[in-house]
Amino acid sequence: MVKLLKNNIKLILNGLVSVVFFSLLQMILIHQQNRLQFIELQKLQQQRYVLIVERNRLQMEQNTWVQPNRIETIAREQLNMMMPTPMDIIVIKP
Repeated sequence: MVKLLKNNIKLILNGLVSVVFFSLLQMILIHQQNRLQFIELQKLQQQRYVLIVERNRLQMEQNTWVQPNRIETIAREQLNMMMPTPMDIIVIKP
């Protein structure tokens, strides 16, 4: 009876040790995954920042290109265009 009790206790202790070991292993794996995901998050945040800066630069460039003064200057200087006088304007009604 005592021998059976000792065997049962050994079996229970072995089971508990196994559970604790696998729990620790899971904790280590989860910690590693969290660390890798945090590193990925930092990379993505940095990439996001770079894209925001690039978008702002492109918006400023676009605003520069579509300014009426710039378009008018290019039309006059490069295309030899000029504003029509009121006499040159013809209104066509449908």
